[in-house]
Amino acid sequence: MYEIMNLGECAYPSPDPTCCFVEGRNRIIFDHHLDTFDLSKDAKGRPESLELAGPQRMIYFNSPRTRVAIVTCGGLCPGINDVIRAIVMVLHYRYGVKDILGIPFGFRGLVPESGLLPLSLTPDLVKDIHTLGGSILSSSRGHQDIGTMVNALVEKAIDMLFLIGGDGTMRAADKITQEITRRNLPIAIIGIPKTIDNDLNLIDKTFGFDTAISEAVKVIQCAHVEAKGAPMGIGLVKIMGRESGHIAVNATLAQSDVNFTLIPEVPFDLYGENGFLAVLEKRLRSRRHAVILVAEGAGQDLFSNEGPLGADQSGNPRLKDIGLFLKNKIEEYFLSIGMEINLKYIDPSYIIRSVPATATDSIYCDLLGQYAVHAAMAGKTGMVLGLYHNEYVHLPIKAVTSRRKVDVKKDLWMRVLEATGQPMSMKK
Repeated sequence: MYEIMNLGECAYPSPDPTCCFVEGRNRIIFDHHLDTFDLSKDAKGRPESLELAGPQRMIYFNSPRTRVAIVTCGGLCPGINDVIRAIVMVLHYRYGVKDILGIPFGFRGLVPESGLLPLSLTPDLVKDIHTLGGSILSSSRGHQDIGTMVNALVEKAIDMLFLIGGDGTMRAADKITQEITRRNLPIAIIGIPKTIDNDLNLIDKTFGFDTAISEAVKVIQCAHVEAKGAPMGIGLVKIMGRESGHIAVNATLAQSDVNFTLIPEVPFDLYGENGFLAVLEKRLRSRRHAVILVAEGAGQDLFSNEGPLGADQSGNPRLKDIGLFLKNKIEEYFLSIGMEINLKYIDPSYIIRSVPATATDSIYCDLLGQYAVHAAMAGKTGMVLGLYHNEYVHLPIKAVTSRRKVDVKKDLWMRVLEATGQPMSMKK
């Protein structure tokens, strides 16, 4: 299940014979829990394992003649430039690769009709980009024809393509890999997963997540100040989290000022004795202020009387605005019972995703970029880099495209309930 595709035999020695090489047999056990360890064994009694990332003694590509392309897709996220910088630096200085192209505006830049020209990436050009937010290559969403993009790779004589993007990007990467394999082309496809929501299976943490938590904490602090600065003050903050509440949960634990954390995994009612509005009223009467943190995908079932909004260009369902919805419902409720409130609503989503990476995220991005290059030079393809149980590993693209949600039956969510004091359930 976790075997990595290879383009062929590695016939060239690594140009840097002094580095610490990882041999192909270096693997880590997939399931480290004793009670389920035996279930992960194959017919020969061998446990499932993952291939460790790192430089190989023998490589597939002849470094000086290798041509590389990098593309960034989907929404912006802290750390994209750090990954680009790391890829360019390792290719140039470790492997002597000089021909590195940056594809502008995502997959759109691989379609000839767009008229977009690639950018030549050099160490001088990328040396300071880690101090900037966003992507120097820019990004886009949308579906481009797989065959057309593979044709463009062939026409540009690309030997390896690095794709930095989220769930939709990795699905496209898988299709590109399949088309390249069908045509028997020696092109390596390497993905570096990017989702600020931290919701990819098998990967401990995606880059940008730590930065998102740090920035969210600052906003929560401001919301708390606003809530305490007026009679019956309410600070309402909407945060990222389309299908999972990892950012909201971790920001809550990082900043103990939150009183209600609303996430997609935990449905709630607005009305009734146990509904959110009644519980909020009790909180205000006893403490005279409240801070609410809501993930963007929470409470979507409350819009049942409204039709669907369709999907965005990446195929993700368009979400109703739970932040403005809650703001209006809270104000209507307290007006109806004749109780004064002062509500401040904050939506920092585009600010958070556009800032430069924090130091910890920057280090993480640098390592992901380095390991991605080592994998590509060794002829690995159809794979992504990931941190699994604190080890950098190679994972098949198909294994990481599913969404990981907050498990509300485990310790993490229980800690949130203890930190906020909110009820375990706000259903009728």
